[in-house]
Amino acid sequence: MISLFKGLFKGLDKRPIRRYYQFMTTISISQLKTNPSSVIAQAADYPVVIENRNKTQAYLVGKALFEKIIALLEEKEDIAAVKNTDFSKGRNFDEVAKELGV
Repeated sequence: MISLFKGLFKGLDKRPIRRYYQFMTTISISQLKTNPSSVIAQAADYPVVIENRNKTQAYLVGKALFEKIIALLEEKEDIAAVKNTDFSKGRNFDEVAKELGV
Protein backbone atom coordinates (compact mmCIF):
# COMPACT_ATOMS: atom_id res chain seq x y z
CA MET A 1 0.00 0.00 0.00
CA ILE A 2 2.89 2.39 0.67
CA SER A 3 4.01 2.15 -2.96
CA LEU A 4 0.52 3.33 -3.88
CA PHE A 5 1.36 6.84 -2.66
CA LYS A 6 5.03 6.86 -3.66
CA GLY A 7 5.53 9.57 -6.25
CA LEU A 8 1.81 10.30 -6.42
CA PHE A 9 2.23 14.00 -5.75
CA LYS A 10 5.35 14.45 -7.85
CA GLY A 11 4.84 17.37 -10.22
CA LEU A 12 1.46 18.35 -8.76
CA ASP A 13 0.68 21.89 -7.73
CA LYS A 14 0.92 22.05 -3.94
CA ARG A 15 -1.55 24.95 -3.64
CA PRO A 16 -5.12 24.18 -2.54
CA ILE A 17 -7.49 23.12 -5.30
CA ARG A 18 -9.80 26.10 -5.18
CA ARG A 19 -12.22 25.05 -7.91
CA TYR A 20 -13.59 22.33 -5.62
CA TYR A 21 -14.06 24.66 -2.65
CA GLN A 22 -17.51 25.66 -3.91
CA PHE A 23 -18.70 22.13 -3.09
CA MET A 24 -16.99 21.90 0.30
CA THR A 25 -18.42 22.89 3.65
CA THR A 26 -16.09 24.76 6.00
CA ILE A 27 -16.40 24.29 9.75
CA SER A 28 -14.36 25.16 12.79
CA ILE A 29 -12.80 22.64 15.13
CA SER A 30 -15.27 23.85 17.78
CA GLN A 31 -18.20 22.96 15.50
CA LEU A 32 -16.66 19.55 14.89
CA LYS A 33 -16.39 18.95 18.63
CA THR A 34 -19.97 20.08 19.20
CA ASN A 35 -21.63 17.86 16.60
CA PRO A 36 -19.26 15.31 15.02
CA SER A 37 -22.07 13.11 13.63
CA SER A 38 -23.47 15.99 11.60
CA VAL A 39 -20.05 16.84 10.19
CA ILE A 40 -19.41 13.23 9.24
CA ALA A 41 -22.77 13.14 7.44
CA GLN A 42 -21.83 16.31 5.52
CA ALA A 43 -18.57 14.64 4.42
CA ALA A 44 -20.41 11.87 2.57
CA ASP A 45 -20.26 13.52 -0.87
CA TYR A 46 -17.57 16.20 -0.60
CA PRO A 47 -14.72 16.83 1.81
CA VAL A 48 -15.40 19.08 4.78
CA VAL A 49 -12.75 21.71 5.45
CA ILE A 50 -11.86 21.92 9.13
CA GLU A 51 -10.37 25.24 10.17
CA ASN A 52 -8.69 26.51 13.27
CA ARG A 53 -8.52 30.32 13.52
CA ASN A 54 -9.48 30.64 9.83
CA LYS A 55 -6.64 28.41 8.65
CA THR A 56 -7.31 25.03 7.09
CA GLN A 57 -6.08 22.30 9.41
CA ALA A 58 -7.64 19.21 7.85
CA TYR A 59 -10.12 17.76 5.40
CA LEU A 60 -12.70 15.25 6.57
CA VAL A 61 -13.64 12.74 3.87
CA GLY A 62 -16.58 10.35 4.08
CA LYS A 63 -16.18 6.58 3.75
CA ALA A 64 -17.60 6.24 0.23
CA LEU A 65 -15.54 9.15 -1.11
CA PHE A 66 -12.38 7.81 0.54
CA GLU A 67 -12.96 4.40 -1.05
CA LYS A 68 -13.41 6.05 -4.47
CA ILE A 69 -10.17 7.98 -4.02
CA ILE A 70 -8.28 4.80 -3.06
CA ALA A 71 -9.77 2.94 -6.03
CA LEU A 72 -8.66 5.76 -8.33
CA LEU A 73 -5.13 5.67 -6.89
CA GLU A 74 -4.96 1.88 -7.25
CA GLU A 75 -6.16 2.17 -10.86
CA LYS A 76 -3.45 4.73 -11.55
CA GLU A 77 -0.83 2.41 -10.05
CA ASP A 78 -2.14 -0.52 -12.11
CA ILE A 79 -2.01 1.51 -15.33
CA ALA A 80 1.59 2.51 -14.59
CA ALA A 81 2.52 -1.12 -13.90
CA VAL A 82 1.04 -2.25 -17.22
CA LYS A 83 2.84 0.53 -19.09
CA ASN A 84 6.16 -0.49 -17.51
CA THR A 85 5.77 -4.23 -18.13
CA ASP A 86 7.69 -5.95 -20.90
CA PHE A 87 5.15 -8.36 -22.37
CA SER A 88 7.59 -9.69 -24.94
CA LYS A 89 9.01 -11.98 -22.25
CA GLY A 90 5.57 -13.23 -21.31
CA ARG A 91 4.60 -16.72 -20.30
CA ASN A 92 1.67 -18.86 -21.25
CA PHE A 93 -1.42 -17.87 -19.25
CA ASP A 94 -2.45 -21.49 -18.65
CA GLU A 95 0.96 -22.31 -17.14
CA VAL A 96 0.86 -19.33 -14.79
CA ALA A 97 -2.73 -20.10 -13.79
CA LYS A 98 -1.78 -23.70 -13.02
CA GLU A 99 1.15 -22.51 -10.86
CA LEU A 100 -1.15 -20.19 -8.96
CA GLY A 101 -3.81 -22.84 -8.58
CA VAL A 102 -6.41 -20.76 -10.38
